[in-house]
Amino acid sequence: MAYQLEGQLLEVCTCNILCPCWVGQDPDGGTCDGVLSWHIDKGSVNGTDVSGRTFTILTHIPGNILEGNWRVVVYVDDGATDDQQQALIDVWTGKLGGPMADLAQLVGEVIAVERAPVQFQVEGKGVAGRFTIGKTIEAELEPFTGATGEPSALYDTIFTTIPGSPAYVGKASVYKVDAPQHGFEIDLEGHNAVSGVFRFEG
Repeated sequence: MAYQLEGQLLEVCTCNILCPCWVGQDPDGGTCDGVLSWHIDKGSVNGTDVSGRTFTILTHIPGNILEGNWRVVVYVDDGATDDQQQALIDVWTGKLGGPMADLAQLVGEVIAVERAPVQFQVEGKGVAGRFTIGKTIEAELEPFTGATGEPSALYDTIFTTIPGSPAYVGKASVYKVDAPQHGFEIDLEGHNAVSGVFRFEG
């Protein structure tokens, strides 16, 4: 296998609660600007160990999520070596197939690839947390709780950023992006958030 990755996702976007993109509907307001951050607890890509690395995309989705044409800025944590960065890019651009290839097909333009210091923290069962990408992105999120006291989850949706795993839905108390050079300036509270674990093989 080209890659085996295990880790955690934290995701926020400009949609209201809950994000209609996950069920294939048009985003609130017609477009969606989101940050998807995958932290790899353990994994390798073609023999390159990428454990501890974080891969993040800041993305503008111009309409229905399934129609693609996303414009993205890629952030790789600055602790990554050149080999690790290339390995992660190979996975998330779909070059190595597997579950990430489906997601990669939705990207129309990569605006930039940047290195940045990353803080990525999860709490409890790994479904609440916070992350920062340099001085550009900051988010804090927590899941909703169901009747049993467990986090509320989506299990079978037409779109997902963690194929094969439940997605825990919630809201972001903080969602800030300061990247005017790329067309992103966001400062929101109480909007959509998603979290969960992932296990990718390709």
